[in-house]
Amino acid sequence: MIATLGTTFLRRRFLAADVVRLLTLVSVPVATVGWGATSFAVMSLALFGVVLPRMLGLRPVFDVAVCVLVLVAGWSSALEWYTSVFLWDKLIHVVLTGLLAALLAVVAADLRLVPHAPDAGRVSVAVLVFCAGLAIGSVWEMGEWLGHNFVDSRIYVGYDDTIGDLAADGLGGLLVGFALPWLAKDREVVRPPRR
Repeated sequence: MIATLGTTFLRRRFLAADVVRLLTLVSVPVATVGWGATSFAVMSLALFGVVLPRMLGLRPVFDVAVCVLVLVAGWSSALEWYTSVFLWDKLIHVVLTGLLAALLAVVAADLRLVPHAPDAGRVSVAVLVFCAGLAIGSVWEMGEWLGHNFVDSRIYVGYDDTIGDLAADGLGGLLVGFALPWLAKDREVVRPPRR
């Protein structure tokens, strides 16, 4: 897997998601200048989130979905939509965390830690991605708490918010987990030339 990340990322095929990757790259300095250091951190994390799907050679629909949602999530933070738009936070937690959990399952399968999704049972894959969604959500909620206490007190945290976000993360993982056997098929992985 590690040997193919660079060659797969550099493949010559242009993808629709590459436009979103470019928008995310431009968003880093724009968000930093317009909204400050916290937005820089969030957009930098978003930049990593849009690069990884191309490195993994995911099928285009999976790639585009991850990239668009990562960029939307980054701007939602900068524009404070999570606290100003009703249920926006929960919607993003369901959809984005579900896709990120599926992405984590693909990486784990490439590392041979879990079975490759198209080869495993649909229910077992859904349970795996559900657990990955909860794990991602837990790490994210701890990051929010650290950010609130040590970086910027405007980062919203609270017991009800945290429990609701974790429930949304698990639901997203479960839903996307049922689709992962289809999403993980037909990857375009470029093998480096043999020496």
